[in-house]
Amino acid sequence: MNPILLSIILIPAVEIFLLIKIGSQIGAVTTILLIFTTAIVGVYYAKYEGLNTLKSGFEQIRKKKAPTYEMLSGAAIAFAALLLIIPGFATDIIGFFIIFPVSRKFLLEKIFVKFKNKKDETEKNNFIEGDFEDIEEEDDKKI
Repeated sequence: MNPILLSIILIPAVEIFLLIKIGSQIGAVTTILLIFTTAIVGVYYAKYEGLNTLKSGFEQIRKKKAPTYEMLSGAAIAFAALLLIIPGFATDIIGFFIIFPVSRKFLLEKIFVKFKNKKDETEKNNFIEGDFEDIEEEDDKKI
């Protein structure tokens, strides 16, 4: 089954399950307040981390280096902010995991290694093996 379709079905089901379980333990009003609190705190922390990443990116540009990590980090922070806005506890946990610098760096390093290995494999297979033979002009006319 397509992973995107599976996640579209599975994520809301997990969120509803968690909302029902947590809501039955701490109450409906407290659950709703907790959802709003995590969204507000998460978005403000995403803004803070985004500005830090932007500063770091400008610092890399000033040093005449490509801000590759900072661009990926900024995209990850934007995705984390989206996850924090979506109501639910599972998306909030994933969003906070992505938004914290230590865990985000760990996650991005894993992605870098994965893509670097793919790049190395394609570079290894980016040639054609064969033999060649020099031919003279006279031989060329015979062909």
